Amino acid sequence: MILTAPVNKPVDKVDLDRFAGKWYSLYSIPTMYDKGSRETTTAYTLTRDGYYKVFTACKKGEEQKSSTYNSKLFTDGDTDGEMHAQFLWPFKVDYWVIELADDYSYVVVGHPEHKFLFIMSRKPAIDKKLHDEIVGRCKAKGYEVDKLTSQHHGE
Repeated sequence: MILTAPVNKPVDKVDLDRFAGKWYSLYSIPTMYDKGSRETTTAYTLTRDGYYKVFTACKKGEEQKSSTYNSKLFTDGDTDGEMHAQFLWPFKVDYWVIELADDYSYVVVGHPEHKFLFIMSRKPAIDKKLHDEIVGRCKAKGYEVDKLTSQHHGE
């Protein structure tokens, strides 16, 4: 029997209403926008037009000053995990839900070219065993998990 590595691809189905709400960003391979941030939370509000208004709050810099920003997340009318984030109009970035707990307690967001990775939870922490399993699956999908940084919730 030949085992193949998991493929880096979006999940087949996302319940858009259940995905809405507050998420704690626990670990990430940071982008230029969130490099050096701590205690990041993101709130997704589904609009009637089928996209999410996204409100992100975090602490940044040596002084740990509070910082917030707004963005949008587009679903393209589909209910799979292939979404697009927009931080600056008119530019959109691939934002793939690559893993999602059945109970929507955690989500893993990635990119088709492995440019970033976010492990998010509905709570400010996850079980170490679950963390290690998620990281292992992400590594198998080609992500450079040694670049993951903690968001230091509750530390």
